Amino acid sequence: QVLWRFWRSSLRFCRCPGDPVQRNPPTCWTWRCSPAVRWPSPAPTSASGSTTGRVSVLWGSFWVTLVRSVAGSVRLWDVRHRGSDAVQTFGSDSTHSFCSFDLNCSDALLCAGTEQVDGEDSFLVFWDRRKPGTDPLGVYSESHSDDITQVRFHPQDKDRLASGSTDGLVNVFDLSRGAEDEALLATLNSDSSAGAVCWCGPASSRLLCLSHDEGLHLWDLSRLDGDQPLSLFSTADARSLELLPGGGGVDYLVGGSYLEGAELLLVVGGTRSGELHLMSCDGDGLRLLRSLEGGHKSTVRCFLWDAQGEALVTGGEDAQLLLWKPGGEELTTGKKETMKSQSALRLKSRPHKKHEYQRKKKIQKEEDSGSFRSHERV
Repeated sequence: QVLWRFWRSSLRFCRCPGDPVQRNPPTCWTWRCSPAVRWPSPAPTSASGSTTGRVSVLWGSFWVTLVRSVAGSVRLWDVRHRGSDAVQTFGSDSTHSFCSFDLNCSDALLCAGTEQVDGEDSFLVFWDRRKPGTDPLGVYSESHSDDITQVRFHPQDKDRLASGSTDGLVNVFDLSRGAEDEALLATLNSDSSAGAVCWCGPASSRLLCLSHDEGLHLWDLSRLDGDQPLSLFSTADARSLELLPGGGGVDYLVGGSYLEGAELLLVVGGTRSGELHLMSCDGDGLRLLRSLEGGHKSTVRCFLWDAQGEALVTGGEDAQLLLWKPGGEELTTGKKETMKSQSALRLKSRPHKKHEYQRKKKIQKEEDSGSFRSHERV
C-alpha cells in the first residue's frame, strides 16, 4: 500500500505479457522503484539481541502511518516526515508482543492485539492516538486465548471492532458499551486459525474471514438481533472447490476486498505457478470472474484494489509488484505496444521519454551542422 500510494512517481515500467486466453486481457505492468520513505535502520532488538516487532500500515484521513511493535510498546512513523525517529510511542506491559494493529475511522482510537502471553491469554490494548506517551485506555483480556492475528475497525462505525485469532474465534465488539462482557456482540467460530478479517457488504454489515489453511467464512451481522443464522457461506477448504474451467481449483487464497462502487466482494486466489483468479463471494459461494496469467511466476502474497484508478496491484514471492489494468496501453522499456479494448478505461499518464528526446535532438543538431558545413564548402 505504501508503494502504491507514495512511490508512484518513481516507477520504471517494463512489459509483462497479458493473458493470451482472454479476449480483452488486462494490461499488466511490473516495476521496481527506489523508496521515497525508508524504514528506520537498524531494526530494534530485544535484550537477547534478536530483532523484535511486527510492521503494519494504518491509513488516517489525510496521512499514513507505519506501525511497529517493540518490546511492549507500539511506535508510529508518519511518512510525511523525513527521518527515522518515531513520531509517537504508546507503551504497555513489557510482556506484550503485538502482532496486529488498527486505527478507527475517526483516527482517534488505536487498537493492538498481542501474541499469547505466558501460554495463557492474549490481549486487545487500546490507546488514544491523540495522546502519545500515556497509559492505555483499557485492555480486553477474556475474549481470545491465542495470538490475535487481526484487528479491524468498521469503516464507518468508530466503535465497532472485529478481531481474529489463531484460537479460531472471530469476535465483534461495540466499544461504546465499555466493559468487555458488555461490549462483546458476537463470537464467530472459523473452526481454524483466523488469518484475515474484512468488513464488506451493504453498509459494511458483513464480515469475511480467511483462515490460515484456506478456509473461507462469510457472516451477515445485520442478523444479530434476529433468528436467522449469521453464516451466509462457509467452506473449510476453498482448495476443494471446483472453481476453474475444467474443474480445477485454486492452491491458496490471497485475500478479500469489498468494492463499494460495484457492490462486490472480491476474493483473490492463485496457483503456485503465479496464476491469479478473481472471484466474487456472496451467499451462493465463490464464482470465478476472471483469470490473470503471464504475470507472476510464483505465489502471490498480497494485493490492493485501487478504486480510483480501477486497477489491481499484486505482489509476489517472485520479487515483482504488478499493476493490472484492463484496456490501457502497455508501457515497455523498448517498443511501446497498444492493447485495444472496448473498455473506456485508458492509462491517463505517460512517462517522459527524456533519452529518446535527447537522441532526436542530437541527430537534428548533427544534421543542421552538416548542412552548414556543406554550404560553407560550396
